Amino acid sequence: MLLWVFRGIFFTIVVGILLFSASSATISREVNSTSFWAIIWSGFGMAVFVFALDILTPKRKLSALAGVFFGLLVGLLVSGALAPAVDMVADSYQINIIPEARAAIKWMLGICICYLAISVVMRTKDDVRFVVPYVEFAKQTKGARPLILDTSVIIDGRISDLCQSKMFDAPLVVPRFVLNELQLIADSADKLKRNRGRRGLDMLNKMQMISTIDVEIDETTVPEVEEVKGVDQKLVMFTRSRNGRLATTDYNLTKVAQVRGIDVVNINDLASSLKVVALPGETMEVKIIKPGEEAEQGIGYLADGTMVVVEGARNKIGQELVISITSSLQTSAGKMIFGKFEGYVQDTERDYRRMSYKKPAETNISENNKD
Repeated sequence: MLLWVFRGIFFTIVVGILLFSASSATISREVNSTSFWAIIWSGFGMAVFVFALDILTPKRKLSALAGVFFGLLVGLLVSGALAPAVDMVADSYQINIIPEARAAIKWMLGICICYLAISVVMRTKDDVRFVVPYVEFAKQTKGARPLILDTSVIIDGRISDLCQSKMFDAPLVVPRFVLNELQLIADSADKLKRNRGRRGLDMLNKMQMISTIDVEIDETTVPEVEEVKGVDQKLVMFTRSRNGRLATTDYNLTKVAQVRGIDVVNINDLASSLKVVALPGETMEVKIIKPGEEAEQGIGYLADGTMVVVEGARNKIGQELVISITSSLQTSAGKMIFGKFEGYVQDTERDYRRMSYKKPAETNISENNKD
């Protein structure tokens, strides 16, 4: 919106200067018709050129866009050819232009170049870096590097709690193609996929409502991102173009991004590092849900979703067991605990109640012996 307001101001200034210059008594005389038309055509031509260049060149790769602009600006300023260029053209072709007309043309040239410069800076204000002398504008973000969210981490939803806990102060960026993928999943004929997609859209809407989280939906089109196929490849290229960090729970995407030199924040790795380490020899209680892949194995899950593989529990599905931990394994895909069957939770509770009941009786017997 602000850019279009600036374009309107530019158009108004150009028309105003053209009308003011053309309506001058000196320029508009019959004998000076060459000066009159020189002002009209040069001003109109330059205005149309820079306006078309601005409209037809959306945000591109900064090295090309800023390089062209900076080269033009430095060339004009250093050589001092901004004003003499008009005089040189008029003298070389022996065009009969009076000094007032030349001054108007110079004004139009200066305004057009200023407009083009401001337009470029407004569209690339977050990552402007000129080739020489490497001037970089301060980024209008809460953190140094944004977090690029993929579909899996949005559906997972834990990124919202992490941002509310002030662990991450960087802005969250959701690319346009990730939002499109969420919509496709939400419209899927598969009920499970449809529920996951709707959960992702709900989580994204929830994060946008939280004032402490800066969520940005990036609608820009980056040529090198659009050239590749597949959402995962687009995410890698987009993260590199934004100089950000990729937030995901996808194990395969994590490995691919790391191979490509992209910094990755895997929520599963972060959660695993915050979990209490299960040491061999300790005991825990778990309910067996299903049989395991190997013989005599039973599978259970803790409250945080950690899978527990229990030896000798294949025929104890639906029962709560006391197990002894033998080993544990932490990966980007999650955490697994291995253990062996020690007993039933009901038997353990019954033994504890029996011991608690016998203690007062033993105390009474010892008191009677004293009497």
